[in-house]
Amino acid sequence: MSDGPTILWFRQDLRLADNQAAAAALAGGGPVVPVFILDDDTPGDWRPGGASRWWLHHSLSRLGEALAARGSRLILARGVAGPVLDRLVAATGAVRVVWTRCYEPAAIRRDTAVKAALKARGVAAESHPGALLFEPWTVTTAGGTPYRVYTPFWRACRAAGVAGSPVPAPERLPAPAAWPESEALDAWGLRPTAPDWSGGLAAAWTPGEDGAQARLATFLDRPLGRYADQRDRPDLPGTSGLSPHLHWGEIGPRQIWRAVEHRVDSGRLDGKTAQAEKFLKEIVWREFSYNLLYHFPEIADTPLDARFAAFPWRTDDAALAAWQRGRTGYPIVDAGMRQLWAVGWMHNRVRMIVASFLVKHLLLPWQAGEAWFWDTLVDADLASNAASWQWVAGCGADAAPYFRIFNPVLQGCKFDPDGTYVRRWVPELATLDTAWLHAPWEAPAGTLDRAGIRLGRDYPQPIVDHRSARARALAVFEQIKSRPDPAAAGPGPQNRRTGT
Repeated sequence: MSDGPTILWFRQDLRLADNQAAAAALAGGGPVVPVFILDDDTPGDWRPGGASRWWLHHSLSRLGEALAARGSRLILARGVAGPVLDRLVAATGAVRVVWTRCYEPAAIRRDTAVKAALKARGVAAESHPGALLFEPWTVTTAGGTPYRVYTPFWRACRAAGVAGSPVPAPERLPAPAAWPESEALDAWGLRPTAPDWSGGLAAAWTPGEDGAQARLATFLDRPLGRYADQRDRPDLPGTSGLSPHLHWGEIGPRQIWRAVEHRVDSGRLDGKTAQAEKFLKEIVWREFSYNLLYHFPEIADTPLDARFAAFPWRTDDAALAAWQRGRTGYPIVDAGMRQLWAVGWMHNRVRMIVASFLVKHLLLPWQAGEAWFWDTLVDADLASNAASWQWVAGCGADAAPYFRIFNPVLQGCKFDPDGTYVRRWVPELATLDTAWLHAPWEAPAGTLDRAGIRLGRDYPQPIVDHRSARARALAVFEQIKSRPDPAAAGPGPQNRRTGT
């Protein structure tokens, strides 16, 4: 193998440990030039939203520090990836470019074109796994078609087993004789400035590989042992909080999987293996979402169930704004939307509640919710975002039954029984008796007076009546679901493995 320079092209794999592309770059024996390209110009790409860009800034900063500690550096460049890589190859004399695979439709098109162009000019181009436990083309039904139901997909993944063990980060990366020019991270403007709304994000998160490992360690020590019991409680610290670290590849799913298995095998979860198994199922739900996006790339903005193309979604800018701002009059919904705005994240149970409220109570299109989440979530992930919104809307794979319409009052009472979550994020209701906290409009006037709350002034009246909204949604969804499903007329799309 040639000992000429290798360009290590970082994308959504911003880590050094268990990075197969980095290991391949080092195996070449020559200098390694780590590169990150900010591409806001490729058509059809879902460029990172505001919260994701904040995260990306800090993650790149941490990666640069980690590389510097190993005698290397991170080269930053902006523009369409193909031409940028051409310039870097010319500037460094690189004989090879390696990267970790991405699975978004635009990324597949880009990487396929980049690989072909590099090979045409005599530069080796290699893509490596690492973002997923299983490559999307490897987990299919017995007939070779993609799974559209989660449970058999989970069983297939569990039976296949996770291959390999995590590889530690390299101690050194050989530097080239001369470094190419790099842009300054601060010049990219990834952080908000006018205004700077990121204070809550900074207080809640530590982007970067070290932050990911610290969060994993905390999860393994405490929440994992009660995960199945407490994962639906937004008032308790029962989830891992690893999703943004996973999206940017600051930690890989294999690292998490093996760490959980080690905790089980060591006996430290004695009698609680079911708790760990439930968590592993959530890791595989992420895999399922990517499997769907790979085989059905249209799900990013088009319903998988073609019957929903004619769904009579409403247009109501005022209702959408009330939902976005956490001013619907339903405390559990508003708490979730305010948590999202404040810290760039929302508890998963509450995500389902607020999503159901948007598409079923308000009959507003799921794509509007998907777009808002994309901009405001630090863990905004195209596969998970699209698959989950379509699941709630009833138009995706393994979708929730159309008649499942979450009652936000009952959901609040069940999963936030003491009102801790609502009181934190909707402080204007903090003094209200718990008995009325999830339905303040039903509280007696004297109770509201004693709490110093006037509905319509301090907190809004509900923007829609649950019973009426439920009846309206059932009528519309039943009409859509009664139509023939075009997908039932023939087989689904075939496996479309690419050269990336």
